[in-house]
Amino acid sequence: MTAPVHYSIRPCSPQSHCFEITLKVAKPAKKGQVFTLPAWIPGSYLIREFSRHIVSIQASSAGKEVGLCKLDKHSWQAEPVAGSLTLVYQVYAYDLSVRGAYLDEERGFFNASSVFLAVEGYESVACTVEIRAPKGKAFADWKVASSLPALETDRNGFGVYRAGDYDELLDHPVELGAFHSVSFKACGVPHQFVVSGRFRGDLKRLARDTKKICEYQIKLFGTPAPFERYVFMLYVGKDIYGGLEHRASTALVANRDDLPQSSEEAISDGYLKLLGLISHEYFHSWNVKRIKPAAFSPYDLSREGYTRLLWAFEGITSYYDDLALLRCGLIDSKRYLGLLAQTISGVERGAGRLKQTLEESSFDAWIKYYRQDENSPNSIVSYYTKGSLAALALDLTIRLQTDGRLSLDDVMRALWQKWQADGQGLAEDEWERIAQQVTGLDLHAFFDSALRSTADLPLANLLATQGLDMCWDYADHAGDAGGIGTVADNRQPRASLGVKTAADPLGLRLVNVLDGGAAQLAGLAGGDILIALDGLKVTDLDKMLARYGVGETVTLHLFRRDELLVREASLQASPRTCCRLQLRGEDAGWLRG
Repeated sequence: MTAPVHYSIRPCSPQSHCFEITLKVAKPAKKGQVFTLPAWIPGSYLIREFSRHIVSIQASSAGKEVGLCKLDKHSWQAEPVAGSLTLVYQVYAYDLSVRGAYLDEERGFFNASSVFLAVEGYESVACTVEIRAPKGKAFADWKVASSLPALETDRNGFGVYRAGDYDELLDHPVELGAFHSVSFKACGVPHQFVVSGRFRGDLKRLARDTKKICEYQIKLFGTPAPFERYVFMLYVGKDIYGGLEHRASTALVANRDDLPQSSEEAISDGYLKLLGLISHEYFHSWNVKRIKPAAFSPYDLSREGYTRLLWAFEGITSYYDDLALLRCGLIDSKRYLGLLAQTISGVERGAGRLKQTLEESSFDAWIKYYRQDENSPNSIVSYYTKGSLAALALDLTIRLQTDGRLSLDDVMRALWQKWQADGQGLAEDEWERIAQQVTGLDLHAFFDSALRSTADLPLANLLATQGLDMCWDYADHAGDAGGIGTVADNRQPRASLGVKTAADPLGLRLVNVLDGGAAQLAGLAGGDILIALDGLKVTDLDKMLARYGVGETVTLHLFRRDELLVREASLQASPRTCCRLQLRGEDAGWLRG
């Protein structure tokens, strides 16, 4: 062992979902070495207590057992020793998300924040990591995929890797298994796309389309790219979706049916959603992995890191993710505007937008956005979705007030140039100051309204300057989320209870009861199980309500926990919350870049 800190990880028991980690410290602290495991992972703002997955842990030195004292929920201190110190511990890994660690007989995956203890005092020191293969013929085809720099590995990628410090170690997740892989270059930079899980799909097309996204974004910020190589790690399954950005890679999960098929030429809705996710996480390579709040520079992973700027990092990224698909030629303006209309509709349908500002949403992500409950639509607004609309409004405001000479693109490039120059995080008021310096505009009123008030964004007026008409319509059907088109003159409001539901063995579970709706006024609550409407079993609620008129009273039977309740509700008119966008003439210049 040549490095001061050396990790070794192996899938010791795929059947019981356990990794075994060996951690060797050449010169432990004289007073007793302290070890800690992060409580959260950058990009996912919730205390996750990764240490709860440590099953067992032992320390030794020179072949003799060393005592370990647990200091708090995620810290241990070893007794003082004269020579080197070794820890051996097992981590339970059965989190199928992108945030933790997973292991079974089919694949393995881990973020270092879930499995590698930090060695106090050595966080800024380079370390090495040996990734070992699981034992047995069943795992003979397993390989390693990671953006972590390799030192000495075999043809399947098992072997020794290096990280410049603990922060770098945390930023390179690892995929293990008999995955599929396809490679391409974007602006001369090697990219690898690995896909695990059971699927049938056209990975060559996935690579071609992803390359277009990557090249657009690299050119937007300016070459060269901020990494020497990049790895996409995608696991496909059923009813899953999500991504987590890293400095030279991203971990993704999506539905297997969202992959493109060889026989398809068009982009399906599912594939479009996947491409949007890819675009979103890749844009984070600049916006949050490098350009970031001062609160994250450096990260303190033992406690919450508060910032009012998540709207700028997640919201602006959410604005560019779909816009990049348009500008790189994967979709046309009508498809893009349909996505935009759906985002506008989604924000409008949440009463939380009238109660929480974007800065408050950013600051309270730890306790509200990542801990949503049945009342969340009534009490919070998403810094992703409303943040993306604030970015749109800012972009159009800059274009309008500079006669098209400048845009949000110029602000993003200036932020990137600042990071390249000093590598420092942004103070809480610095993002706004830089935007005003770059554009030469007084944007105080805009930011006060968009970020620090609950006023609706002036999107209709701003879109009109781009040749777009924005109108509000009644939903044409239960799943109508808005889109391209005009408002139908003869469309009437539907009778509504004002609820969001999910299937339940007994009937329909009320996931959300919306503010001011018929259900809330009748005393219904989130979690109630609706079983009958006017004496008939509830199966398809929307179909049943279609036979009623606005203002009619219905009798509802429902279970609240184990109690049968009967309530009467006066049906209300469904609100005009479907955004319709209509482009007049040719594409607006803002759509083209």
